[in-house]
Amino acid sequence: MQHLLKTYGTTFTVGLFIVSTVSGVFLFFHIAAPAFHGMHEWLSMVLIVPVAIHIWKNWTGLLGYFKRKTIYMPLVASIFAGFAFAYPSLSSSSSGGNPLRATVHAVQGGTINQVAPLYKLSPEALKARLQAKGYTVASFDQPIVDIAKASGKDEGPDLMAAIAFPE
Repeated sequence: MQHLLKTYGTTFTVGLFIVSTVSGVFLFFHIAAPAFHGMHEWLSMVLIVPVAIHIWKNWTGLLGYFKRKTIYMPLVASIFAGFAFAYPSLSSSSSGGNPLRATVHAVQGGTINQVAPLYKLSPEALKARLQAKGYTVASFDQPIVDIAKASGKDEGPDLMAAIAFPE
């Protein structure tokens, strides 16, 4: 087992770092974000394991950075950079997370009567659009998320696409 860990700890770190980097660049430039979002989040979490193995494998070398005091500036700079990005959200009185996600949740929780005008549609037109895509609509006052559940459909991106796009 120790041989396996020492053999693959660094190589998996490199491989997953490449995947995380490529997916992060695509997300940064908003290219094919739905394809890369889950990949980036989950494989970045998986990356923790080989990084921990890599650190364990190279512990003596890492301690040398502390002895030479060459690790402190990069650590402080990294923590500061992270804090600089997090601070605006953490310090805002309206800090409730990602505003886009809040908007999506508001649309999903809204009724056809409430959501249709957002897309410049009548409630009847939105109902017809959803029905054309296989959703069962019982009432104009039924929350959109309940329509998806009752129809046995996904409540996420597929539902939002069904609302937003005619075809």
